[in-house]
This record gives sequence, structure tokens and C-alpha cells, in this order.
Amino acid sequence: MIRPTFLVPLAGIALLLTLGPPLRGDYPQPSPYPVSWELTFEHAKPRRIIVQAPGDEAPHAYWYVTYHVTNSTDRDKILFYPSFDLLTGDGNLIRSDDNIKPAVFDAVKDREHIKYLQNANEISGPLRQGEDQSRDGVAIWPEPNPRMGTFSIFVAGFWGESATVKVGDQDVILHKVLQLTYHLNGDPQRADDAELIEQDSHYVMR
Repeated sequence: MIRPTFLVPLAGIALLLTLGPPLRGDYPQPSPYPVSWELTFEHAKPRRIIVQAPGDEAPHAYWYVTYHVTNSTDRDKILFYPSFDLLTGDGNLIRSDDNIKPAVFDAVKDREHIKYLQNANEISGPLRQGEDQSRDGVAIWPEPNPRMGTFSIFVAGFWGESATVKVGDQDVILHKVLQLTYHLNGDPQRADDAELIEQDSHYVMR
């Protein structure tokens, strides 16, 4: 099942994660070496596509990321539930695959020529060992703004590492997450012709 979409200001997230002295001084960082199960995650650059789905009065723009996931661990089966959040330059956080029409997924699949491409509902669940059990998936967002500028994508669910921190009187569980940051370099009115530059890629606890 696809988890709900969250569209919240970045400032609100920052406030939550910086409340209390323990987070200011001892905010956890991912371990430099594996301390839990880790799936092999490979991804393409985000791409933009314009689709007019049935029922739409006009075409709409979407962004998507295709990926390949393999269980290369020593565990026969791992339950994984991937999630992808897009953080816009103005601080809005948008969960992927919320109310995305099947026609949009079909258009992406036709463009990418990935025979067994799966959507968020299909790919979640048990993943068995070996390349022959690997899967291809895609995360899709409606374009939040034609002027994308600099934006980040947070990828979660492929790594088992976690940490618990205290926020006020509550325990908050953080997970190892891959943060990908891009900048759309060019005329925002001609996004299809603009160059997408990867600025950063690193792991965070979130």
C-alpha cells in the first residue's frame, strides 16, 4: 500500500529534528560501514515527462526516477517498502506516487523500455536473494513548479540501519536515507531542454 503524501514546509521538519539538546550536539550520522542489511540500489537521473491522461483537460508535467534493486545480502528474503520524497527549493516535501494515474506510469514504461517495470504498490514486499530476483521500479511526482531550480530526493527503505533520538519527551526513530540533490540548469520555461546537474549524493539519518 502506498503511504500517504506529506506536503509540509522544510522549516517544520527542521524544527522537529532540532528540538532538544541531544539532537543539537549528537545528531546521529550513518555508519561508514554496514551495520544492518543493505539492498543494492541503482538509480537513473530524474527525468521529466508530459502526459495527458484520460479525463485530463490538458497535458501535465511529471518527474520520475527509475531504479533497480537487488537483494545481495546473506538473507534469503528481506521485506522492503521503498519511499521517495521530493524536497523543492521552496521547502515543500512531496511523497511520490500519490494519485498518479495509470496512464502516467504506462507512458514512463513505454519511454524507458523497461519490460518488468513496477509501480510503488507492486514492488513493495519480500525481495529474495540474487540478481534473478531483482526488480525495476519507478517513483513519480507531479511537477510541483516549472521553475524546479535546486531540489533533493530522499530515498528510504533500502537500508536497515536506524537510530533512536530523543525529541522532548518522545523517542524518534531515524533511518538511513540516501539524499540526492540536483539543479535544473537552463531556461525554466524550456525544462525539457535544460540540463539536469547532480550536485550531491550522500547518506543521512532521517
